[in-house]
Amino acid sequence: MAPPSIVVLVGPTAAGKSGLAVRLAEPLGAEIVSADSMQVYRGMDVGTAKPSLEERRGIPHHLIDIADPDESFHAARYQREADRAISDIVGRGRVPLVVGGTGLYVKALLHGLFPESHPIREETWMERLSRYAPFGDDPHALLQQIDPQGASRIHCRDRARAQRALDVYLRTGRSISELQKEHGFRENRYRALVVGLCPERITLYRRIEERVDRMMKDGLLEEVAALLAAGYGPELPSMKALGYRHMVSVLKGKMPLESAVEALKRDTRRYAKRQITWFRNQEEVFWTQAGQEREILDRIQNFLARS
Repeated sequence: MAPPSIVVLVGPTAAGKSGLAVRLAEPLGAEIVSADSMQVYRGMDVGTAKPSLEERRGIPHHLIDIADPDESFHAARYQREADRAISDIVGRGRVPLVVGGTGLYVKALLHGLFPESHPIREETWMERLSRYAPFGDDPHALLQQIDPQGASRIHCRDRARAQRALDVYLRTGRSISELQKEHGFRENRYRALVVGLCPERITLYRRIEERVDRMMKDGLLEEVAALLAAGYGPELPSMKALGYRHMVSVLKGKMPLESAVEALKRDTRRYAKRQITWFRNQEEVFWTQAGQEREILDRIQNFLARS
């Protein structure tokens, strides 16, 4: 049986993916499946730039607000949840339109994840962990000692991915880069057309600046204060994401608000650059820009007609 056909819209943060997806969904008869690692969390709305409630009422959105900020959410869980949503959408004769900028989630959905089998004995796990104890609680520093090749592909501040790579090694006795090379992500789980939305750099950076200013106006600082008051501590992976860690620094008196906003704009620009690099290296993408919607729609409709 042939795999289902899906359309995937990727690109850097602030490129305009969510708005374009909503505009494409109606003529395509599509429903949107989020591929954003932060939009899964309830109560984290402003800082994740979730589609508005009005947009979600008009076009069904899936995989938004499905976890609490202190829940563990990873690529394997995303794959399961997205598979379920896509099956439901296809079963109702609709088109799944996957939209987001979390590269690992898109990769897991399209090509699967390598099996993390053969867990080692618990005492061996502890022995391995204690061997690297002098590196403290910095997962990236630990990873550099265990798997330099894997560490080189993960940003030094990306604690979540570094922690996952460490967890794989400590549970299996093998590095994540070794397992990834063995797996090769050769599986094609769906027949997919991947469209990349990427404005010119000067336009993208302007959009990032405007987005951060809008987030502040819409209450990002207040949102983070409410999360802290609800017991979601700054040590949670979700609270270390872009925007949230910056506002935590303000609320804890570690950074003036103006400096935090500038740092957030800078870090978002850097993150966007990493996203572009990831998708250019990982997927066969049809790259385009806003303003070319007719061309995008024609390409998608031709792809679906051949399915």
